[in-house]
Amino acid sequence: MSKAFTKETDSNDDEPEKPDLSLTHHKNYVTPFGFSELQNELRHLVSDERPKIVEIVRWAAGNGDRSENGDYIYGKRRLREIDRRIRYLTKRLESAEIVDPKLQQKLTRVFFGATVTYAQQDGAEKTIKLVGIDEADLSKGKVSWISPIAKALLKSQVGDIVELCTPAGTETLELLAIKYELN
Repeated sequence: MSKAFTKETDSNDDEPEKPDLSLTHHKNYVTPFGFSELQNELRHLVSDERPKIVEIVRWAAGNGDRSENGDYIYGKRRLREIDRRIRYLTKRLESAEIVDPKLQQKLTRVFFGATVTYAQQDGAEKTIKLVGIDEADLSKGKVSWISPIAKALLKSQVGDIVELCTPAGTETLELLAIKYELN
């Protein structure tokens, strides 16, 4: 059935991209490793992924009626997603300020790129690395430098007790170790 006879629209897909205001208030610090990962993702999207989808859409468009052609509809949607991600990555790479943790001079304090080990109130020890917004991955122990835990730990040194405000209340953390490494 044609879209002309239904109430379905693709209005959500056709809306212009709204800027993510949460990312514009902070500097775009990134580690050298994170910068190369963003470059690799952009390169993959532009040279591999996008051309494949363009070819699928071109083939689907040649099959006739586009209104009921799933390959065409979903291919166009995927192209919009890829183009949106390409624009985002391009802007983030252009505004990136690469900070190499190996060049940090104040090795006794927590700054961007530090790998920090701390003890929680219950005695559990955790290790995290402070990285850029686009590099954050909690499953790998990488947290954004603007996260609440990172903000609590910034500029502290080994032996310091810092307070972390959480939804459950205030938690005290003791800083046990600081390392600066490339990855």
